[in-house]
Amino acid sequence: MPLFSPASAATDEQTMSVFQTTADPEAFALIVHRWQGPIRNLCMRMTADLHRAEDLTQETFSRLCARRREWQPTAKLSTYLWRIAINLCHDENRRRTRHGEVPLETGEDGEHLAHITVFQPTPHDELEAEERADQVRAALQRVTEPFRTVLVLRHYEGLKFREIADVLGVPEGTVKSRMVEGLSQLTRLMQPALNDTPSVPTTPAAWQPRPQTKGRL
Repeated sequence: MPLFSPASAATDEQTMSVFQTTADPEAFALIVHRWQGPIRNLCMRMTADLHRAEDLTQETFSRLCARRREWQPTAKLSTYLWRIAINLCHDENRRRTRHGEVPLETGEDGEHLAHITVFQPTPHDELEAEERADQVRAALQRVTEPFRTVLVLRHYEGLKFREIADVLGVPEGTVKSRMVEGLSQLTRLMQPALNDTPSVPTTPAAWQPRPQTKGRL
């Protein structure tokens, strides 16, 4: 089996170390294979725009290639990749704000990009769950930075507070305080919908995403 096949047992850091020193295209291809999906999902959640998310994903790997010498072998590759992608998403959102652009809400097939459920639906409340999913998606996009970034990394990407602190380059205590404020903002933004349905829970576990399917968040 080739060292850098998709089934390679080499760690991300081992693979990146080889790519950093030799520019081995197979090593780079393995990194893309492993991380293209997670980075694309992050970009979609941060921008709510399927087409821009694809572009930002490609730009993330382009920058990884161009700046491979900047990566420190003692650091986790995932931290470096998250940081590049988040910075690109922030730049994109600022650009759209300046130009007054509205993020796309649907993909080419007309389906909503984000399917974030406010609660676990039963067969009797599927329709209501889909409506709430749209409301939470819209509310999440209105949470201000840097609080939205922490919410996305923690509850959608599953990073620990310590890992988020490494990605953002801030103390762990700052990450936790941003999480509290992010949840507070999300709850306030969701309040009109919650008033319509008092039984809908508002804890973080209540708006965990469904198992991912291709083309959706």
